[in-house]
Amino acid sequence: MLNFRRLETIDLMRGLVMVLMALDHTRDFFSDALYSPTDLSKTSAELYLTRWVTHLCAPTFVFLTGSSAYLSTVRRNLTNRQLAGYLFTRGLWLVFLELTLVRFGWLFNWDYHVQFGQVIWALGWSMVGLSGLIFLPRWVIAGFAIVTIAGHNALDFLRPDDFGGFAWLWKILHVPGRIELSPGYSFYVDYPLIPWLGVMAAGYSFGPVFLRPSISRRALLLRFGIGFIGLFLLLRLSNIYGDPEPWQAQQNPLFTVLSILKCEKYPPSLSYLLVTISIMMLFLAFFESKKLIPVKEPLLIFGRVPLFFYLIHLPLIHGATLAVTYFRGLQVDWLLGRGSHAFPTIPAPEYGFNLPTVYFVWVVMTLLLYPLCKLFSSYKYHHPEIRWLSYI
Repeated sequence: MLNFRRLETIDLMRGLVMVLMALDHTRDFFSDALYSPTDLSKTSAELYLTRWVTHLCAPTFVFLTGSSAYLSTVRRNLTNRQLAGYLFTRGLWLVFLELTLVRFGWLFNWDYHVQFGQVIWALGWSMVGLSGLIFLPRWVIAGFAIVTIAGHNALDFLRPDDFGGFAWLWKILHVPGRIELSPGYSFYVDYPLIPWLGVMAAGYSFGPVFLRPSISRRALLLRFGIGFIGLFLLLRLSNIYGDPEPWQAQQNPLFTVLSILKCEKYPPSLSYLLVTISIMMLFLAFFESKKLIPVKEPLLIFGRVPLFFYLIHLPLIHGATLAVTYFRGLQVDWLLGRGSHAFPTIPAPEYGFNLPTVYFVWVVMTLLLYPLCKLFSSYKYHHPEIRWLSYI
């Protein structure tokens, strides 16, 4: 019963962030906004918060991947060597998927003049890194996680150009940016690896908490969640350390709060990780205490097959955008990676829709994803002998 509830809690959390991620990507494709939703000089509170709530996704998924790796040693009785082999091979598999199927889902072409390293890229390489870390004592891994998460902003003064011919390596590790592979071929690093490896190591170190009895587990989750929120407020309000962009007073109190919440994601700052992981902890505590959640079954289904969800949601949303754009009589080259306005740059506001429409499309996309994920989850459960299914 302990294992079931533990896994159910994690699956519910994963399912929630997958649904939120679909909202963010629906906004990417369907919104009529020509500016960043977190640009306080242009955005509305509604659009800002639509983007901000989805910041929960990447830290949660990376953290819980680390926790699940630890729990595998108990649930599946794996040795460190066996776990390392799984993490290493699955990590490389995720990197391969990022560079192939995920890229196609975003761009709908196989033109490799432009390539991206996004969340699946960071998740994959973090798993590869964790495959080596797990041979260290857990307290050393926890120390590595704390130093990496809390200390990486001290490296913000270092720019890629400071490393000369190794500028590309610093972009992969800490500063997002464009790497020219050869004339006409570029790789854009959106998720530098150093802080994300720290988040995965933190999740692995936190794994034993999920083995505790439910009451103890919930109490610890609440303490960590509240404590991290307090630490976030202390650091963020002081404007001393933890984020490269200080908050500033805005035209009204609401937008001042939004400025405080606006933390750097690329790479994830200490403040960003504190506030997102604290919210994750509080949701996990909530899922521990509530047996009846109105959307429990769909969240569990999504949370059990998160990679399958990720791989199909992008072409589904992208395909819907392409179909709608075509039937409206508008040009579709920008959705195929062609022309002067290639996605994610929308050609003009009339190509997109207002925020209520974005939310409507998101609900429709989620409803379409549910039976597909349920079917795959059932197939995966009833065919444990098909080993490659564990990689999806």
